[in-house]
Amino acid sequence: MFFVDAIELEGLGNRSYLAGGARTAVAVDPPRDLDQVLAAAARRGVRISLVVETHIHNDYVTGGLELARITGADYLVPAGARVSFPRTPVADGDTVDVDTDLALTAVATPGHTPHHTAYVLAEAGRPAAAFTGGSLLIGTVGRPDLVEPRLTEQLARAQHASAHRLADALPDDTAVLPTHGFGSFCSSAQADGDTTTIGKERAANTALTSDADTFVTELLAGLEDVPAYYAHMGPANAAGPAPVDLTPPAVADPDDIATRLAAGEWVVDLRSRIAFAEGHVAGSFNFEADGKLATYLAWMIPWGKPVTLLAETAEQLAAAQRELVRIGIDRPAAAATGGPARWLRDGENPASFPRATFTELAARGKDGIVVLDVRRESERAEGWIEGSVHIPIHQIHRRLGEVPPGTVWVHCAGGMRAGIAASLLDAAGRQVVAVDDGFDAAAGAGLTLITG
Repeated sequence: MFFVDAIELEGLGNRSYLAGGARTAVAVDPPRDLDQVLAAAARRGVRISLVVETHIHNDYVTGGLELARITGADYLVPAGARVSFPRTPVADGDTVDVDTDLALTAVATPGHTPHHTAYVLAEAGRPAAAFTGGSLLIGTVGRPDLVEPRLTEQLARAQHASAHRLADALPDDTAVLPTHGFGSFCSSAQADGDTTTIGKERAANTALTSDADTFVTELLAGLEDVPAYYAHMGPANAAGPAPVDLTPPAVADPDDIATRLAAGEWVVDLRSRIAFAEGHVAGSFNFEADGKLATYLAWMIPWGKPVTLLAETAEQLAAAQRELVRIGIDRPAAAATGGPARWLRDGENPASFPRATFTELAARGKDGIVVLDVRRESERAEGWIEGSVHIPIHQIHRRLGEVPPGTVWVHCAGGMRAGIAASLLDAAGRQVVAVDDGFDAAAGAGLTLITG
């Protein structure tokens, strides 16, 4: 009997896998913080003999090279991927043994990247699971636009062909185990569900139910902005990532925090948006540790700018460090725990701003205020508040000057992104109200919605 353990990377919306038999196992698309993979192997009592990559990742820094180094495993990387480190190049049809009666076969599945490779796990010669990386996902496929704009349509057509190749070659009960699709922006749409099989995908996946022309047209029309930090992930993975250091950063005292703010560095408060609105260090930004911290912070911070983390607890700080190393923010410049009382200099008072609901916005009226919508383009297309200004969250830090004068009532779909935007506006000296409410309450509150 074989096993497959999924290792969830919830913040990035990805999964890695450990699969094997009684003695040895393969790690698929491992994260940079390897302790989870090693712990999974220890629980199973197996040795990791193989580490495989489905592709050179664009959305996170891989731990594959380091995992292979410390375990002595063979490191399999698609032969078409240009890398600067020793590895075993894998071509279409190559097969390696994982354990007794358990083998892994490489299947060329270009589309997400030109060199993308899926791996089919077979027990006693019968396919049991397919590690599909960024190829065939749950109900969708990986984006084809992350490599080179001129290749996007070509890769979209390759995605369609690759999905059909997998569906045609594998039995209906073969488990489909993708890396992307659980919140990752590497997915062209979000997964509908948690598990799937080839049979289920054959019936429901748009790549398998649409002809190539229709599929490509709809896929390309639905693509949205790519997180800015993606530009740094591919090169880091091709060069060979360094080992991580998750030891606590240097402790920042109130004077140090003030000095860093004055120097234009980013001071990031990881507490909840509720706690931040009630009181925070003036000039700091709020990226909730329980939100999509790595995605939005890495998307918005100028790459390479020092960041100081302010956390409620040492545990919250450690979890944030773990998230950030996955996307190449390796070492915070400094950090502090506690709350504003421990982060402010003597005589300084915490800054604050109000939170509100859509009902309160409707009651307020529009005179002297600006309603700022920071949702994505696709979300706004489904309906927006009449007269609102639209700047997507990932652009707000560069477009603060475009926000009209007045008190800014900022909203998103649920409150988290509005909290980020409110913190940036507050740091820039604007009067702001964070609408901490679900957008589905806007119409019921009496606000006029426009659709187009």
